[in-house]
Amino acid sequence: MDLEKLKGGVRKIVKDEQQTRDEKLKSLCQFLADSVDYYNWVGFYFADSDSQLLHLGPYVGAPTDHTVIPFGKGICGQVAVSNQNFVVPDVSEQTNYIACSFTVKSEIVVPLFVEGKNIGQIDIDSHVLDPFTEKDERFLEFVNKEVAKLF
Repeated sequence: MDLEKLKGGVRKIVKDEQQTRDEKLKSLCQFLADSVDYYNWVGFYFADSDSQLLHLGPYVGAPTDHTVIPFGKGICGQVAVSNQNFVVPDVSEQTNYIACSFTVKSEIVVPLFVEGKNIGQIDIDSHVLDPFTEKDERFLEFVNKEVAKLF
């Protein structure tokens, strides 16, 4: 999959004046899940700095019980604290991993910055071991730069 070719579709969704912000985020999740075969669960978590909690936003994929995640807990919670991308080639090797489903083999989380502040993240789970590359990281950073325009 050539991730570069998906950038136009991302821009189109972000610019769609017929959708609300949450509808655009859900559309982005669906677009990414439909376009990249190893993106099996795609969603956004948003940070509440005061309570030090992440709250699940729009997503596509299997339902999850993890609608609220404390900062520092799991991969998403660690990204809320570190402000750094986190790629997990094999979730079974992570001690601070929150298991969503036995089908999840790997995960990538990329923070979402608005005016230099980490307001959340995009989280992608895969049913494949070690599918994420630096190209995924750069592409998801691009996605989040586009999403930041919605805030």
